Amino acid sequence: MPKTATVRFISAILFSTALIAAAGCHKGPQDGVIATVNGHAIMSAEVDKAYDLQLANNPQQQAPPPEQAEALRLNILRDLIDTQIIEQRAAKLNLTASNDEVDSKLAEMKAPYTEEQFQAQLKQSNRTLDDVKHDLRRSLTIDKLLNKEINSKITVTDADVSSYFNAHKAEFNLAENQYHLAQILVTSNPAPNPGNLQNSKATSEADAKKKIQALKNRLDAGEDFGSIAMQFSENPQTAPNGGDMGLIPESQLRTDPQVFAAITKLRPGQVSDILPFPDRADPKKVGGYAVFQLIERAAAGQRDLTDPRIQQQIRQQIHDSRSQLLKNAFFEMLRDQAKIENFYAEQVFKNGAK
Repeated sequence: MPKTATVRFISAILFSTALIAAAGCHKGPQDGVIATVNGHAIMSAEVDKAYDLQLANNPQQQAPPPEQAEALRLNILRDLIDTQIIEQRAAKLNLTASNDEVDSKLAEMKAPYTEEQFQAQLKQSNRTLDDVKHDLRRSLTIDKLLNKEINSKITVTDADVSSYFNAHKAEFNLAENQYHLAQILVTSNPAPNPGNLQNSKATSEADAKKKIQALKNRLDAGEDFGSIAMQFSENPQTAPNGGDMGLIPESQLRTDPQVFAAITKLRPGQVSDILPFPDRADPKKVGGYAVFQLIERAAAGQRDLTDPRIQQQIRQQIHDSRSQLLKNAFFEMLRDQAKIENFYAEQVFKNGAK
């Protein structure tokens, strides 16, 4: 799965709106064209909408002063430019997501909700169904491109795994029992950035309770925990990694007796019941709900490379590290090869240099 830098990159992409091609490559800001990528126009209205959406998703944030607002718009425009570069590359390789792929992903996204609840989610997030479909197409297209250009070219050998283990052996010597957990979290308060692929977030305690129950029903029906977490969990630190919390020391788990009691009853692969947790501002209120999956129990002591779980953990770490490096290089290569005109950056620079 993608790591933090790529997750931030794709997360920024998902809230941006449709790119509209404009005829001619010499149009400037007076035509509403704020930048061009290989002749394809990015409109100022697109940046405005993404800017407004970002502020709306963080209602506690005050309107920034002019210089900070310009910096935010520059960052948004940079993301739109990068997105257009990648989409053009995907189109050239015939990797743009099809209507069937988008519809299938949309059905998966809507599964936890009734139609009424789904429409309420759209209204609350100031998005239309077309916005959602566009974002899904973009996300699926990027995944297809990265799988072809990056992930399919990464090989991790047994020698790589052995070398890594020998160099980091102390990391696999556990001072106490630990629990490898994954989590799906739903909060009662609207989250500015839930961090999941669907931008799904509860808006009240009642909404949170309905959502977590719908997700638990899907887990009980046999759906993959990691996939559900990536799409719907509202913990931005763990959702991108399928809810994976890593190894949690037993002493840390014991600080929450309810969670510890629930976890110790599980066998690897099993999922806990729905657990409420208190609101930080008012402990008497419910702050949300969580479901945990026990991936494994790790006994204290030195873990050995003969353990298949250790081998897989190391293999995944090496793969993810190489994948991130290649993605960073790939994005830079595509940007270097593109012809970019950023009229807004020119405008900001000229105004600031006066």
